[in-house]
Amino acid sequence: MGRVKYAARNILFGYLSNMITGVLGIALQKIFIIKLGETLLGVNSTYTSILTVLSLAEMGLGTAINFSLYAPVARQDRETIKSYMYFYKKAYRIIALVVAVVGLALIPFLKYIIKDPVGIDNQQDLINFYLIFLFNTVSSYFVAYKYSLPNAEQKNYIQSNILTITKIITVLVQMVILLMTSNFYLYLLSASAIELLQKVVANYYLNYKYPYLKDKEVRKLTKEESQDIKRKTGALVCHKVGDAARLQTDSIIISGLINVTMSGFVDNYNKVINLVANFVNVIFNSVISSLGNLIATESREKQYDMFLVYRFFASWIYGFSSVGFFILLTPFVSYLYGERFALSEAVIGAILIDYYFKGERVVLSNFKTAAGVFEQDKFLPLIQGAVNLVLSVVLVQKIGLLGIYIGTIVSGLIANIIRPVIIYQICFEKQAKSYFRDAFKYIGVSLIALFVCLFLRKIILESITLGSMILMAGTITIIYNGIFLLFFARTDEFRYIYGIFREKGINLVKKDK
Repeated sequence: MGRVKYAARNILFGYLSNMITGVLGIALQKIFIIKLGETLLGVNSTYTSILTVLSLAEMGLGTAINFSLYAPVARQDRETIKSYMYFYKKAYRIIALVVAVVGLALIPFLKYIIKDPVGIDNQQDLINFYLIFLFNTVSSYFVAYKYSLPNAEQKNYIQSNILTITKIITVLVQMVILLMTSNFYLYLLSASAIELLQKVVANYYLNYKYPYLKDKEVRKLTKEESQDIKRKTGALVCHKVGDAARLQTDSIIISGLINVTMSGFVDNYNKVINLVANFVNVIFNSVISSLGNLIATESREKQYDMFLVYRFFASWIYGFSSVGFFILLTPFVSYLYGERFALSEAVIGAILIDYYFKGERVVLSNFKTAAGVFEQDKFLPLIQGAVNLVLSVVLVQKIGLLGIYIGTIVSGLIANIIRPVIIYQICFEKQAKSYFRDAFKYIGVSLIALFVCLFLRKIILESITLGSMILMAGTITIIYNGIFLLFFARTDEFRYIYGIFREKGINLVKKDK
């Protein structure tokens, strides 16, 4: 099966996964607010962020191993694959122990992180909730490493399908528990039990699919192979620490310096953003393994051409979704959860500015990961993380919630400026001037579409109803894509994308006949 077919299959299953789990997740959020209230919603969001930061113990090892697997998988070298996977298994068991120890050490500080937990008088409850979250995170390390092999084979859909089935069962069970008992303990424990069962089943399935991973005779990694992993992991440590300081601390800062309830308010927006963003990210994350295969087997010029297509499509999709979010996000959240959950337009604008530029960074990071370029910008995320923390903590005390997202935007833009220069030099041996020139073009076209849609919003969304939001969504779709195609339909990048869809359409017609 070719790279395009593997990518298409990964995208298809990724879409199905996000469509089902996203809709169920929003429905569960609605029931959660009704049954458990805003404080526990904030606690749930904050603990999720804390455990994401704790996953720093993985330190990029998984990414380094995934990259190392591309070449032996491409040449079907089972002995080398076994060596990497055995090393990976031992390392992840150590990581699980580290996460458990560090996680337990954080317990005395929870009372400082969870500010104003209205309705929760017993501090022991907050600790118990946290311990359940911690157990889920620690147990995941005992099977997560095995997914790296099918992912390196460009079969990301295997992991996607397993996680989707688990998520559907978990959400449905949690809905029933909330409707019948309104008990947060049962809500958390049910998810923990189901996810534990999934890990056991997934472990058996992956052992069955790759029986040679159970072989007792496994050669040790060579000195060169071990040093390569250590070098890449060392660079990725900086990436992981910096990214966590920049991306995973917002909820913790909100909870600790504003209040835990506001963290829940923001989580409502994030649920909707993530529902759509996950659809977008499926496209770009599903092709990482295909990019790795491309880089391992094709010329530098071919790699550059595919990067331009990849980046063009990202700018299109992220621009379109950013405009749609800015127009429809607050009306939808108000309609779904109530007007009291609405955030200011300035805050929403800041969140979406970062969301758009994050789309640019997704392209750069994914290509960089597939190419194994980890060391050249290893200190960049640390700088970003420091800038974000300092600006966010200072500005939140002066201008509130908006200050946190200004810090996030500024720190993110550092990578948007520096990373293209590095990738163009290392991967393509080119200057990055054309990258920034194209960036201004894509941003300019998106702004034109936004202003047109803002004008039409005054007419269509004069009153907020489900019908008016659907009409506005259709209008945005026509306006944005019409303007974007007006400017870019004649580019090589668009023609390549159009050619793929046209070829797929013709093949489907032939199959029907």
